[in-house]
Amino acid sequence: MQSSSDSRTFKLDQRVHSTNDPRRVGTVKYIGPVEGYPGTWVGVDWDNGEAKHDGSLNGIRYFEARSQLSGSFVRTQNLNAGISFIEAFYIRYRDQPTQEDEAKNENGLRSLNYYHLQEEDEMYVLSASNRRVSVQLVGKEKVQDKLSRLEELTGASLSYLGVSNPGSPNEISNIVPNLKELDLTGNLLSEWKDVGTICEQLPCLVALNLSNNSMSHEIVGLPQLKRIHILVLNNTGINWTQIEVLKDLLPVIEELHLMGNGINAIQTASSSIVHGFDSLRLLNLEENCIVEWNEILKLSQLRSLEELHLNKNNLNHIFYPDHDTINKMVGGDESHDQSCIPFQNLRCLLLGGNDIEDLASVDSLNSFPKLIDIRLSDNPIADPGRGGIPRFVLVARLARVEILNGSEVSTRERKESEIRYVRLVMSKLHGNPYEIKQHPRFVELKNFLGIEDERPSVGTTGPQKMASGLLSVTLKSVAASIGEKPPLTKKLPAATTIGKLKILCETFFKLRSTRPKLFLQEEGSPLPILLDDEMATLMDVGIGNDSTVLVDEES
Repeated sequence: MQSSSDSRTFKLDQRVHSTNDPRRVGTVKYIGPVEGYPGTWVGVDWDNGEAKHDGSLNGIRYFEARSQLSGSFVRTQNLNAGISFIEAFYIRYRDQPTQEDEAKNENGLRSLNYYHLQEEDEMYVLSASNRRVSVQLVGKEKVQDKLSRLEELTGASLSYLGVSNPGSPNEISNIVPNLKELDLTGNLLSEWKDVGTICEQLPCLVALNLSNNSMSHEIVGLPQLKRIHILVLNNTGINWTQIEVLKDLLPVIEELHLMGNGINAIQTASSSIVHGFDSLRLLNLEENCIVEWNEILKLSQLRSLEELHLNKNNLNHIFYPDHDTINKMVGGDESHDQSCIPFQNLRCLLLGGNDIEDLASVDSLNSFPKLIDIRLSDNPIADPGRGGIPRFVLVARLARVEILNGSEVSTRERKESEIRYVRLVMSKLHGNPYEIKQHPRFVELKNFLGIEDERPSVGTTGPQKMASGLLSVTLKSVAASIGEKPPLTKKLPAATTIGKLKILCETFFKLRSTRPKLFLQEEGSPLPILLDDEMATLMDVGIGNDSTVLVDEES
């Protein structure tokens, strides 16, 4: 890739990258003199926010940068305005080294013993003493031969190569006519008409990734993309108003990825409900700024939607909409189909990393007619350390969940979770009808599992729990100072507090100089749960029969 040194090469709002680093991408915001410095400078607002200032220097404002340290002034010879689509193909698939590769070589990365291709096509590695050791890559010639015949490629990645334009007319269709999947992540594309030109020359293209290209807010010159089934627009600055425009240009879209675009509202054109997207199965809105669940309800009438990814937004409450709620939303919209059930085909709902903290939100998930795959991790409600509930309670409360937080809920786990949950609730009821209302599935599960109320037995010391109140708990040491010791299995009353259990562990494992730190190891949970509430009972924190508690030491 040749760098551009003439200031006339650049224009305002043009996308550029650093000559020495194609991954350092920014937008031209100023071209001209800078007081106190000779010559012409280009003011760039860098995407990664790692620069020197906010567009002002020595008290003079030249441009407005997105943040206080995302702007800098650069000489024209240190910027690159990009290359054509096919130039990038030749660089990636015809063994022409990119400037990024050359820069790595200049930085001495040969000491890492990476492969290097000499002019005479000999493959070697460098030993620790910097001597060349020849190697032969099995199948290398076959792979290179296939890659050199670009017309046979069906999938290609041109990520971070500085692609800024489609090139000459028909150039793409003549050289790579059979591409089905194309990754253009991190390039310099910004105009939708250029995307359209590329797609029109690729009649087989079904999947396109434009992530990390800063796309224009004006969708002009983009034809209908009749064959695109998967479109990835992560971190492109797109909003839902533009999606409403794209909707009519994507008649067969099945997957639409919109991560990291700062979307905070679903802005529809003529209705409060999103229509169209007849084939859309997966919608990814992760890492956006959506706070209100009512915005998500605008998607409830998408009939084909099976997966909705909402991880890392700012949602704090969810609910399943009833008939009246939907009617209020649509108002007098005559296009609304009264027979359409909200989220009627939704199977997967990912809600991790939000701010959900109420049980009503959890229980409402049972109302989604086909929902079986749910993620609630990294929400206060699913974090016992923040006053949330353990996994077994989530499993018990969610009647149809088959995958929870990425882990399969086995038949055994469901049964054990429901038994533990019923016993936990029974230990707290004490005839309190209000408490029962907080557990919508309790009566159903208690009857289904045939669990009877515990009866007190009267002995010489007064009323006591029956033997069924004892839990079999395995204590497993993971503390360095304790060393390797076999696990201990103890029968403990369900009313034993965590504080009492810590004292028992000090005795069992002969801890003298440090206090134990306890963790509950749950089936299906990737990490053990810290047990730090010393007043909570075993039942309170979800310890049941055959539970495993890890015993560590305070650091």
